[in-house]
Amino acid sequence: MQRMIFLEENQLAPAPEVSSFNITMIGPVLIQFGTEEQKRRFLPRAANIDDWWCQGFSEPGAGSDLAALKTAAKRDGGHYVVNGQKIWTSRAEHSDLMLLLARTTPRERAKKRTEGLSVFLVDMREVKGKGLTIRPIRTMMNHATTEVFFENMRVRAENLIGVEGEGFRYILSGMNAERILIAAECIGDAKWFIQKATAYAGERSVFGRPIGQNQGVQFPIARAYIGMRAAELMVREAAALYEAGEDCGAEANMAKHLAAEASWASADMCVQTHGGFGFAEEFDIERKFRETRLYTVAPISTNLILSYVAEHVLGLPRSY
Repeated sequence: MQRMIFLEENQLAPAPEVSSFNITMIGPVLIQFGTEEQKRRFLPRAANIDDWWCQGFSEPGAGSDLAALKTAAKRDGGHYVVNGQKIWTSRAEHSDLMLLLARTTPRERAKKRTEGLSVFLVDMREVKGKGLTIRPIRTMMNHATTEVFFENMRVRAENLIGVEGEGFRYILSGMNAERILIAAECIGDAKWFIQKATAYAGERSVFGRPIGQNQGVQFPIARAYIGMRAAELMVREAAALYEAGEDCGAEANMAKHLAAEASWASADMCVQTHGGFGFAEEFDIERKFRETRLYTVAPISTNLILSYVAEHVLGLPRSY
């Protein structure tokens, strides 16, 4: 089982590109559904950052509706031939391997929308320039995301994870770990913003006294801290359930929602506390402010989390 590692009270969060995104989804999927040979080959190198990974899930016409994806993988002897497109595939330019979700049974022939999807380990070092095209997407944050095109790209059949057609279930099993780990990163980001704001409020003097002496400055910082701590408790609860092998779908979703909101609220507070200096590059706040906004949208929108809680926790009718 993948271990969840949390930050101490005053420890800053590691850069996201070095932490969760390399192992978040790949680890749980491989551990639960990969062959012993696949685990031996890929897990140690992924955990040690010897190999960089990316995830090929989202598509322009599908988004969060993974069952609607159109990228197809057709068996051809000892290979699968892949055609289609992915988007928001972070770090594809720099990655060695990809966890790819593709349709192996045409949607019209599948009994259910979620059937007929399969997961593959793609060695990008073998296929770059051979049916694989990567185009960077410029965004407001330094997230190195891309769109990826497959044109008759050949993937070894031995790189199929688990049973053909069962991939949707495999991906869902890894999403709880992903949401918990992203939530933990958001907590680290929130702590960073709160520390920066607290230090600046204690040092910055206006009208002959530190601005942190004013309740108008104190209260937003304290409110951000309270929100962060409350979110952190939910993250820890979700992680404990996950590590115990128990159902943690609701807790993982709520943890991600609360932590993303706490991080974004802390970022806004930090900019406000610094005033004009919050927009200056030398303080590094404007960069983190832009980057932390991502997590209320990805890897799952807060609106979809609210829909999940409404349906699966509160028993309300399905909205989509």
